[in-house]
Amino acid sequence: QAQLVESGGGLVQAGASLRLSCAASRSIFDINAMGWYRQAPGKQRESVAVISGGGSTNYADSVKGRFTISRDSAKNTVYLQMDSLKPEDTAVYYCNVNSGSSTRYIYWGHGTQVTVSS
Repeated sequence: QAQLVESGGGLVQAGASLRLSCAASRSIFDINAMGWYRQAPGKQRESVAVISGGGSTNYADSVKGRFTISRDSAKNTVYLQMDSLKPEDTAVYYCNVNSGSSTRYIYWGHGTQVTVSS
């Protein structure tokens, strides 16, 4: 069964770091882009960081210079290193995986809570 398993969320103080991980099951193959999105209470889900199959990255302006996305294609895993966390980073973070060529598939993780206290 195709699934994404996220880990690494938690409660931290402002200025701290967290590292999120998302492992895609082996049944998901031909993976293209992998990314992280977040949704804060009362707000729409937004893109945080995306990494392409070739390794190109794209970040939301609000996290540039603080967050780093990376991937281990051999492990079907994507990471999000979050440094200098701010209270406004508080949200549920979702992993996203795009796969396939002629037919595209999109997978979402169940979400992991990140809470940053001031």
